[in-house]
Amino acid sequence: MKKTILISLIASTLFACQNNASINTDEAGKVITTYLKGNPEYKTTRFDFGELKFNNEKEYTELENYRKLANEGYITLTLLSAKKKFLSKDSSYVYSAKLTQKASDFVLKQETDKATVKAVIYELTEEKPVDFSKVNDATAKVTVSLKKVNTPFAAFQRKPEDNSEFLTKTYRLKYDKETGWSVRK
Repeated sequence: MKKTILISLIASTLFACQNNASINTDEAGKVITTYLKGNPEYKTTRFDFGELKFNNEKEYTELENYRKLANEGYITLTLLSAKKKFLSKDSSYVYSAKLTQKASDFVLKQETDKATVKAVIYELTEEKPVDFSKVNDATAKVTVSLKKVNTPFAAFQRKPEDNSEFLTKTYRLKYDKETGWSVRK
């Protein structure tokens, strides 16, 4: 009788002292989703504003991008001067472009006539499940697929026609007894 009580006491002590460092696909997905809400993945580009000159056909396509932003309310675009060149298809236009409050969600850094803006935001996809491999009891590698969501400033990228509609990213998770699983930087 004493042996069975002693064995059950030792077994319960061993199970109670064992840490709960197990993780599955759903838990890993929740940890990554929480991390991405606080630290979103994005691609940036430079955006010029202030006094802008448009002189030829190539620059007119860029002017159309500015007009689209103005129509959506992200900038105000005011024509300062327009000069028609004699017997030429090209004309010279000078505009004043100013960022509005609506654009503040996308602006990361602003200077006097340039800003660094978010061009693409990557969000966690629902279709592809989270792949992970547990390295040891306290760490795991999680690979997720992030879908590409263009912002209104995507047209100002150097190469807006990227070949991929998604980004595959690997995160390292670490287990802490007090806080549980979290992304390690």
